[in-house]
Amino acid sequence: MKQNSTKQIPKKVVCLVGHGSRHNDANVEFEELVASVRNDIDYPLYHGYIELASPAYPEVLESLSKSYDEIIIVPIALFMAGHVKNDIPLAIAQLKKKYPDVTYSVTPALGVQTELANLFSERIQDLEGHSTDEACIIVVGRGSSDPDANSDFFKMARLIGESAGIEQVLPTYIGITSPTLPDTLEYASRLRPKSIVVVPYFLFTGVLIRRIQDMIDDIPKSYPWLKARLVDYIGVNNHLRDLIVRRIHEAEQGALPLACVTCKYRAPLGQVTEHVGGLKSLLWSIRHTVTHNQAMPHDHAHTPMKKHVLVCTNNDCADKGALRVLRRIQRTLKDKKVFRDFKVTRTSCMGRCGEGPTVAVYPDGIWYRELNEDDGQALVEEHLLNDKLVTAKVDNIMQ
Repeated sequence: MKQNSTKQIPKKVVCLVGHGSRHNDANVEFEELVASVRNDIDYPLYHGYIELASPAYPEVLESLSKSYDEIIIVPIALFMAGHVKNDIPLAIAQLKKKYPDVTYSVTPALGVQTELANLFSERIQDLEGHSTDEACIIVVGRGSSDPDANSDFFKMARLIGESAGIEQVLPTYIGITSPTLPDTLEYASRLRPKSIVVVPYFLFTGVLIRRIQDMIDDIPKSYPWLKARLVDYIGVNNHLRDLIVRRIHEAEQGALPLACVTCKYRAPLGQVTEHVGGLKSLLWSIRHTVTHNQAMPHDHAHTPMKKHVLVCTNNDCADKGALRVLRRIQRTLKDKKVFRDFKVTRTSCMGRCGEGPTVAVYPDGIWYRELNEDDGQALVEEHLLNDKLVTAKVDNIMQ
């Protein structure tokens, strides 16, 4: 990049990329982390969000590309999943066309790290009356559709147990995949440990943290013999800050490669081969990325809905029972007393004739096909209320 002779253009800059949340407290925590890292590095530091908050990271990166020769991009994500493997590389590919002289270095997600294991070990040790004797740790993650991320979570859970000196470790999830936290609590109750420590493996606060807290508060009702305590999520702390600073320093020596050896978008893995290959993975990522802007928060004259359910009731879908599916979804939402949180809309043809009844859920961008009445109820109870996919009915283009 040519430099103005009267003004020295800085050569290198760092951008931290967070996921973003509808809950402002989570975004505030992320920005507190950005501020703590800024004090420990020698380069200018900016930040952006993947979705749900602003500024959007592609806009930040484009602005930086006009002034810097090298941009180090650090995804503040726990594991390697779709956002890090696909969304960020796609954004950079577009930037490279416009700014071919700029070098973009992307670090991997945080991954399996001793710093974070030690963080939770310290918190467990600090619990009043803590004892490792016949104790059990339940490590709770969000869950992912990416098997690479899920396997790393299991490794991280075990590392937390090793660091804390507790052998009985139960990894579990609050959404997307299994085992689920309710099932794991039931299993743990049969083990009858003297104590249970629940570790929410999340970077920042949010609705899922509160959901975990509610489940732990309800334990005495279902399992009065269990003594369970919840430690804090990762949050802003020296362990996380030091890990990110180390990543930045590593990137100074050269771009760190993204770990795609076990990525379902790059290499065949068991029953999840439908996304393998450059074009297939690219199309999936573009289609998923389109939903990001649709999920951005905006000013409402009404209480914002959590999700929007679109039900095709055109001729073909109607003949196959779409109206019955629609009524079951509406009735189940009413029975659960959550009908104000979700909007259900009848649509004309959604372009999936022959595969109906077709239902799409946004902002998730998940399309279902061949639903019946019972599936409509399952969609409410699993997807809308518990963030779990009705897997057997997911359209294979979006799966």
